[in-house]
Amino acid sequence: MSTPPGEVPADGPGKRAGKGGGMLRSTLVFSVMTFLSRIAGYLRDWLQATLFGAGPAVSAFVVAYRIPNYLRRIFAEGSFASAFVPVLSELRQKGDKDAMQDFINHVAGALLAAVVVVSALGVLAAPWIARLFLAMAPPDAERVPMAAEMLRITFPYLTFISMTALAGAVLNSFRQFGLPALTPVLHNLAMMAAMLLLASNLPIPEYSLAWGVLAAGILQVLVLWPAMGRLGIRPRFRFNFRHPGVKRVFNLMLPTVFSSSVAQVNVLVGTVVASALVPAAQAWLYYSDRLIELPLGLFGVAIGTVILPQLSRHHADEDAGGYSRSLDWGLRMVMLIGLPAALGLVLLAEPLTAALFNYGEFTDHDTHMVGWALLAMATGIPAFMLTKVLLPAFYSRQDTKTPMRAAIWTVAANVVLTIGLVTPLYLAGNPYAHTGIALATALAGMLNAALLWRYLQREGVFRPAAGWGRWLLRIMVALAIMAAVVVPGREWVGEWSALPGMWRWIWLLAVIGAGAAAYGLALVAMGLRPRHLRA
Repeated sequence: MSTPPGEVPADGPGKRAGKGGGMLRSTLVFSVMTFLSRIAGYLRDWLQATLFGAGPAVSAFVVAYRIPNYLRRIFAEGSFASAFVPVLSELRQKGDKDAMQDFINHVAGALLAAVVVVSALGVLAAPWIARLFLAMAPPDAERVPMAAEMLRITFPYLTFISMTALAGAVLNSFRQFGLPALTPVLHNLAMMAAMLLLASNLPIPEYSLAWGVLAAGILQVLVLWPAMGRLGIRPRFRFNFRHPGVKRVFNLMLPTVFSSSVAQVNVLVGTVVASALVPAAQAWLYYSDRLIELPLGLFGVAIGTVILPQLSRHHADEDAGGYSRSLDWGLRMVMLIGLPAALGLVLLAEPLTAALFNYGEFTDHDTHMVGWALLAMATGIPAFMLTKVLLPAFYSRQDTKTPMRAAIWTVAANVVLTIGLVTPLYLAGNPYAHTGIALATALAGMLNAALLWRYLQREGVFRPAAGWGRWLLRIMVALAIMAAVVVPGREWVGEWSALPGMWRWIWLLAVIGAGAAAYGLALVAMGLRPRHLRA
């Protein structure tokens, strides 16, 4: 009997998911849903750029958004999910439903208590937090009080998004990836509604962005929490921090605070340093970071999210061969997708920025500056994506200390690189000093991926399958053909900001389509077939 769409297969605990194409199908489902959320996200960014541009109030919002967003990575998708999913998968494999429900109840209670306390402290300490992350701004900078006020609004978002993440982690463990990947659409819709409905009624219109963040958190938990009930899982909050499951998740989670959110830590470092630059620098970096999130969210996060429960099941079954094959598949997919994504953003950084943001209050100068930051940061996309796949290789074996060592080295390197790249540009009065922050983030990401790969090889748990040399050769040749198509198309158009908005999009989609077609056809001509994409 077939399983109805959206329902959990009746395979019971302990059964493996599907055949060779299972991970590919799950990744595609996750990617499609994420693509829809990214489309909504870019509509939100377009509206934000058009209404508010890249002024001081937008830079203040960037600070007020990034801090609870970083904490979200700890208490929600990043550290928490990395510790919670392997333990939950192990309990599912054992088939003890009562133990699994008891585990979820106590973890839910502990998580709720922790995030409520952190949110309350964040609201109370908002002025000091804003001053800390704008430490290099002038003492009388208007960004500081605005960031503090917006922090008081955005910090409670942490509580709601953490409960959303708990529900999403449970659904992912049951191989339901679509709804958790789709709910971020609500985040973007809530923020767009807030901008349109509240901005004109507030003394500082940009405060509508903060209210939209809070509304987004509430909406997402209202959608995902009932979805667990349809699986027969209805968490009841149990506040016992001494529960063995809670202690186990906490012990696994603590070392991942840095390792699963290195990119966000590096962004926070850049946020502090950017406060010393022109007021718009933080906004420029924010918009470039948003563009980087498209390939990272569509493919890097998708592959990492799908592969974690799969690797956890293989580890629980002591299936070393299946573990190694699953990881090999994830790494090949990253190379296949991450390298052309990076090259495309490097070659089309300014045209993409012009098409997406150069309207209303967002100027040609803003477009140019965001384009340079995007070009620098895009070089790190393959490394960022590799990290999303390499981290589950450790977390699935409940090894969270090894990635922490890599994270410490990476954050230290990012601080040194940021200071080393930005300081001479700043002292020389170079207007592109913010680009040094973006490049430092990319280089630190490369170091993180290299360290994780080195540690994984040293532990001997992964054996690359045959054919890697041929796989990489195909990709390199296809990339060269793709660049040969994209560069003439970009240059033929000339000044992208001078085009009417519709024509920017027409030409951009035409150039992207031609480049993607050239890349795909080159791969097919060199022998790549659908069977090579299956796990």
